[in-house]
Amino acid sequence: MKHELNDGRNAILNGKTAIGIELGSTRIKTVLIGADNAPIASGSHDWENSYINNIWTYSLEDIWKGVQSSYQEMVKDVRDKFGVSLKTTGAIGFSGMMHGYMVFDKEGNLLTHFRTWRNTITAQASEELTKLFNYPIPQRWSIAHLYQAILNNEEHVSNIDFMTTLAGFIHWKLTGEKVLGVGEASGVFPIDLDTKDFNSSMINQFNEATTNRNFSWKLQNILPKVLVSGTEAGRLTEEGAKLLDVTGELQAGIPFCPPEGDAGTGMVATNSVAVRTGNVSAGTSVFAMVVLEKELSKVYSEIDLVTTPDANLVAMVHSNNCTSDYDAWMGIFAEAVKTLGFDVKKPQLYDTLLGAALQGDPDCGGLLAYGYISGEHITHFEEGRPMVVRSSNSKFNLANFIRVNLFTSLGALKTGLDILFQKEAVKVDGITGHGGFFKTKEVGQKIMAAAFNVPVSVMKTAGEGGAWGIALLASYMINRESSQSLEDFLKQNVFGESQGETVQPDSKDVDGFNEFMKRYTKGLGIERAAINFLN
Repeated sequence: MKHELNDGRNAILNGKTAIGIELGSTRIKTVLIGADNAPIASGSHDWENSYINNIWTYSLEDIWKGVQSSYQEMVKDVRDKFGVSLKTTGAIGFSGMMHGYMVFDKEGNLLTHFRTWRNTITAQASEELTKLFNYPIPQRWSIAHLYQAILNNEEHVSNIDFMTTLAGFIHWKLTGEKVLGVGEASGVFPIDLDTKDFNSSMINQFNEATTNRNFSWKLQNILPKVLVSGTEAGRLTEEGAKLLDVTGELQAGIPFCPPEGDAGTGMVATNSVAVRTGNVSAGTSVFAMVVLEKELSKVYSEIDLVTTPDANLVAMVHSNNCTSDYDAWMGIFAEAVKTLGFDVKKPQLYDTLLGAALQGDPDCGGLLAYGYISGEHITHFEEGRPMVVRSSNSKFNLANFIRVNLFTSLGALKTGLDILFQKEAVKVDGITGHGGFFKTKEVGQKIMAAAFNVPVSVMKTAGEGGAWGIALLASYMINRESSQSLEDFLKQNVFGESQGETVQPDSKDVDGFNEFMKRYTKGLGIERAAINFLN
C-alpha cells in the first residue's frame, strides 16, 4: 500500500499523470490517471439540464461552475490520498455529450442557448439533409441544428463566426484552439474516411443549398479543425489555467489531446476501437457501437454513422428505452414485499428476481411485452405505452415474466442491429457491455449474448466511464511510441490480455430470443393501437 502511495505521489509531483474530464448529461466527472494508466484520483459534480423556451440547455455559468467543481473535487482527492498539491500533469483531455449546437459571433459571444443532443426539434432539417447528402443525418447532429435554424429564419444565423460542441467549446476557451477530435466531429458533420476530415463534397452541397440566403460565411469557415487521436491539440493558456483551477495552482503550458465525444470515450474505456469489436451501453436508454470493416451499402434511418477517435467507421444503433419499465416493475415488487412486512434491500431484490429470468422458458413462454416509456424511432413510435401481453395458453409465471421484461428491453436495439448483422453481413467477434443492465452477475450478459448471438464481456473497469476514456486518450498522445496505433496502445499499455468476464451465447437462448423477436415484430400493431386509444 505504501509502495502504491509513493508511486502515485511521485507521478503527481513529476507530472507523469493525465487528466480526463467528461461532461455527461447528469454528472461531470474528472479522473486523474497514473503512469500505469489506472485511475488514482477522481472528482465529480452533479448537474441537470434546463428547459428554456422549448430548448433543453445548460447555461455557460453552469458549465464552468460544474467543470471547476469537478476538477476541485479531484484535487481534494489527490490531497487527501497523497498529501500533495496538483500543480501540473502530463496531458489533459475534455469530453462531452456529443452533438448539440453552440454558435458564437466574432467577439466570441454565444449567439443562442446551447442546444443539447436531447432536443428533437430538427426533424425537417434531418430529413432534408439525409436526402441531400444521401447519408444519415440524425436530429441530434450539429449540422441538423444549424440547418433547422436556417429553415426557421432565426436571426442569429447570419452572425455566426464559429460552431462547435460542448467539449469543443471548453477546449477552445482553455487552449485558444478551435478543434475537435474526429470521433466528436463525426457527430457534427459527415467525415471523409480517406482524408479523416469533414466531407468536402457534402460541405459544397450544403453551401449550394443555402446560397440564396446570402450569409457572410461558408460552412467550412465556421467549423472546427478535425484532428485524430494522438495529435497534440493545443496547450493550456495562462487564462485557461485560471479558468480551470480557480485556486491558481495549476500551471499553464500543459498539452491537450483533441476533445472527444462520449461515444468515442466509451469505446476507449471498453477497449472497443478495433474493427469487429463493439460495445453496448445499457441503462435508461441503450446504444450499441460496432466498428465496421467497410462502409454500409445504403442509408438506414435506424443506424447512425460515426467514427472512433482514430477514424475507423462505426455503426451506432440507439434505442430510447431499456431498463426504465422493468425498474418500474421492480418498484411494484418492492412495494408488495414491504406490504407483507419484509425488509428486502434493493440489490437483493434485483439480484433475486432478475436471476429468476434464467430459469424461464427460452422464448419467455409465449409472453410479449413492450417497455416503451417514451417513443422509439427504430420501430417508428413518437410516444410509448408500456405493456405486457399474453394469450390464454401462455406460460405466465415469475421466471417468464422477468425474462420477457429483460428481452423486450433489447427489442428495439435488436431490430436495428439485425440490419447490420443480416442485411449488411457485418461481423463482430465480441461485444463489451457496461451500464445498469449488467449489474446482476451474468444475467444481463446471458440475455444480451442470446439477443446478438455473440460473446459478451463485462470489464471490471467499465464503471470508470468516459472520463477515464478521455484520460487514456490524453495519455496516448504523450506516451505512445511513434508508430503505435490507438488499438495497440490500449492492448499493450492499458488492458493487456484482460477482457473481463465473458459469457458465450447459449444456442437454446439464441433460438428463444429469435422466437420472441418474431412475436415482438408481429405485435407492434398492438403498441400502435394502445397509443391511438390510450391518450
